[in-house]
Amino acid sequence: MEKANKQHKVLRHLKFTRLCAWLLSFFAIFPLRQSFNYGEALSKSLLYFESQRSGRLPYNQRVVWRYHSGLADGLEQGVDLVGGYYDAGDNVKFGLPMAFTITMLSWSVIEYSEQISGAGEHEHALEAIKWGTDYFIKAHTHPHVLWAEVGDGDTDHYCWQRPEDMTTSRQAYKVDENNPGSDIAGETAAAMAAASIVFRKTNPRYSHLLLHHAEQLFEFGDKYRGKYDESVKVAKGHYTSVSGYMDELLWAGLWLYKATGDEGYLNYVIENAHIIGKTTKFGVNAFDDLNFFILSLQLLAGKSHKKHQHILKEYRSRAEYYLCACLNKNNVTNVQRTPGGLLYIRQWNNMQYVSTAAFLLTTYSDHLQASNQRLQCDQGTLDPSDIFKFAKSQVDYILGYNPMGMSYLVGYGARYPERVHHRGASIESYKGQKDFIGCMQGYDTGYSRQGPNPNVLTGALVGGPDMKDQFRDERENYMQTEACTYNTATLVGVFAKLHRQEKDYLSANPSSFANSR
Repeated sequence: MEKANKQHKVLRHLKFTRLCAWLLSFFAIFPLRQSFNYGEALSKSLLYFESQRSGRLPYNQRVVWRYHSGLADGLEQGVDLVGGYYDAGDNVKFGLPMAFTITMLSWSVIEYSEQISGAGEHEHALEAIKWGTDYFIKAHTHPHVLWAEVGDGDTDHYCWQRPEDMTTSRQAYKVDENNPGSDIAGETAAAMAAASIVFRKTNPRYSHLLLHHAEQLFEFGDKYRGKYDESVKVAKGHYTSVSGYMDELLWAGLWLYKATGDEGYLNYVIENAHIIGKTTKFGVNAFDDLNFFILSLQLLAGKSHKKHQHILKEYRSRAEYYLCACLNKNNVTNVQRTPGGLLYIRQWNNMQYVSTAAFLLTTYSDHLQASNQRLQCDQGTLDPSDIFKFAKSQVDYILGYNPMGMSYLVGYGARYPERVHHRGASIESYKGQKDFIGCMQGYDTGYSRQGPNPNVLTGALVGGPDMKDQFRDERENYMQTEACTYNTATLVGVFAKLHRQEKDYLSANPSSFANSR
C-alpha cells in the first residue's frame, strides 16, 4: 500500500512537472496577455505624421524636435513645392506613397469618424490629411502636370543628415503629357477625392477645390497613360510601380464615384475591371498594388447595382479570397504566419502588409455585419466577429503581445525600438543643437551612435520582426527598424474602433479591470 502511494505521488509529481514545462514553453512564446490602451496608440499614431512633415512647421507643431526644412523645394523649377511629407527615415518626398498615405488616412476618417472624434483626435486626423493635400494642390500646377518627387533616393541615401541641414539634391521631377504617370496621377486623384469627402462638412470650399483637382488628375492619368517610374526614373529602386497603373486609375475612379455619385465613374471601374489580372499576389508593396483595395468595391459603392452584379460578384470573390488567405482558410494559397501568429509576406518592412490587412479585415467585417452576411472560405464560414478578432490579434501583436514582448509602435508601451533607422530622430534636435551637421558627419553623430536615438519617433510603425518573430533593434538593420508613413496610416481607423469597443465594454462592465499598457 505504501509503495502504491509512493508511485502515485511520483506520477502526480511527474504530471505536475510536465504541466509546468508546458506552461513555461507557452509563456516563452507569449507573454502574459494584457489589454491595450488603443486610445493612446491612436493619439501616438497621428503624432507620427508631425515628425514626417516637410516645409514650414505651424505654431501648433507638437513634435518639438523637428524644425522648418525644405523651404526652397521647387525653387529651381520655378514652382512652390514646400510642404508635404518625408516618406520614411530619409529626406525625399516621394509622391506615390505620400498619396497612398493620405488616401488611407482619409478612408479611416470616413469609416471611423465618430470613433476618432470620441477619442478626441478628429482635428489631429484632419490636420494630418490636410498637410498632404495642401502639398498636392501645389504639386498639381496644370491640369496635365503633376510634380511627382522632390529629391532623389540615390544622392539622399549617400548622406545622413537631419532634414533641417540637408545638402543633397532637391531637384523636382514631374509627369506631364510627354512623360506620363498614370499611377501617381491616379493615386493622387484618389487621395484628393477621398479627402474631399472628409472636408465636405467642415470646409466645403476646400472640399470642392480638392474634388476639382481630383477630377483633372484622373482625366490626365487616363488620357495620357504610362508608368510614372518610366518618366521619373529616379523613382526606380525606391518606389517602383510594379503593379502597373490600371489599379490606381480604377482606385481613383472608385473614389471619385464615392465623392460625386456620378455613375460615369462607377461605369469606368466596371468596364475596365477585366484589365486587372486575376492572379492574387501577396508580395507586392501595399502602397503600389491596389487590387485588394479595389476589391472592396461593394463596400465603398454603398448601394446595389443589379446590372453590374456579375462584375461585382467577381470583385467580391477575389476580395474574399484575399481575406480567407489572411485567415488561413483557403485550400491552396494562404498568407504565411510567424510562430507568434503575425502575417508574414517578406523580410523588408513586413508591417506594411500587416497593418494593411488589419484595416481591410476590420472594414470588411463591418460591412458584413451591417449587411448581415458571413465570409465564405474553402475551409469554412466565418462570422464578422471572427474576422475582426483576427484583425485585433494582428494589432495586439504590434502593440506588444508577441514573443519578443515588444511594441513595434515606437513610443508605445514599456519596450519599443529605440534605434529606429531615421535621420532626424538619430541626431540631436536642431532646436537644441543648431550647429550644421554635414553629409558624412551625420554618420558619426547619428547613424553610428551606440545608444538609443535622442529623439523618439513616436507613433511610427517599424518594419517589424522576421519570420521567426525575432527583431534586432539596430539602426543599420533598416529592413526591420525603418518606419514608413503608409505603415501607420492604415492603423488609425483600426485603433479608433478598438478604442471605442474597449470603452463601450468597460462602460457596460464597470467592475472589469483592464491592465492598460
